[in-house]
Amino acid sequence: MRTRVAVVGGGQSCEHDVSLASAASVAGALDPTSYDVVPLTIDRDGTWRDRGLRPIGLSGAAQVLRGCDVVFPVVHGPRGEDGALAALCELAGLAYVGSGLRPGALAMDKWVTKLVAAAVGLATTPGHLVTAATAAHERWTHPVVVKPVAAGSSHGVSLVTEPAGLGPALDAALALDDRALVEDLVTAREIDVAVLRRVDGSLFVPPALEIVAAGLFDYDAKYGGHADLRVPAPLEDVEAKALKEAALTAYDALGCSGVARIDFFLTEHGPVLNEVNTVPGMTEHSQVPRMFAAAGMTYAELLDELVRGAHR
Repeated sequence: MRTRVAVVGGGQSCEHDVSLASAASVAGALDPTSYDVVPLTIDRDGTWRDRGLRPIGLSGAAQVLRGCDVVFPVVHGPRGEDGALAALCELAGLAYVGSGLRPGALAMDKWVTKLVAAAVGLATTPGHLVTAATAAHERWTHPVVVKPVAAGSSHGVSLVTEPAGLGPALDAALALDDRALVEDLVTAREIDVAVLRRVDGSLFVPPALEIVAAGLFDYDAKYGGHADLRVPAPLEDVEAKALKEAALTAYDALGCSGVARIDFFLTEHGPVLNEVNTVPGMTEHSQVPRMFAAAGMTYAELLDELVRGAHR
């Protein structure tokens, strides 16, 4: 008998379109001989829609979800990746793919992620928290990166290289969140590391990926094809070992499950944690599937591993 899998995409965050692409890719790649896929979509206004894109509301979605064996949430950003959908599944007693409520909420909050990372000895980018109430008191002293605390796909992220740019950058970040991070500009290699908890409970780390982009790796660079993604990343053995250990430490400290992508800056002093993504982009050409492909695991095999590792 085939396993019935509800693939949930869309959502109410600025990552709605990216999530739709991930969900469509996941739904299309799950082996039809093993899985019966049931797509569900959350509109930008929060309306749930069924396979035929008919509005069914949360109560209708709950009925559909209860008829499935596993829920595969692919909703990036707030009200999805932040643990909201994991909480829904747990309250309903449904098996689901990926991290639970606590790791989702912790990792989505970039400020809290920095605090957790520092507590377990991981280096993070120097920075501080800014709110709408304190933004007017910010003063530019050196190049910084401004970003929302809880948004993804580099929405609202700005590189500020002169005083006049600080105010607009804070406005852009605070338009998406009520808190922003102002971080020192780190000039270093950008390296992504994926960690997968396999069905048997073991952790698997495929070859790392390097992002080579001209300037800031922003939304346009990510999705406009303007970045060079190199996998396996050209790393010395000592660098690869340090990145792997740092990624495993972050994954374990946050309590992640399923697959997570941990993003680092690789400096002359070692890895510096940038952020953790518990629901990373999951099209076949996204960073995470590329890393597992470099390890010999096909996209369909990765998805199969995730579904079979679903938990309640």
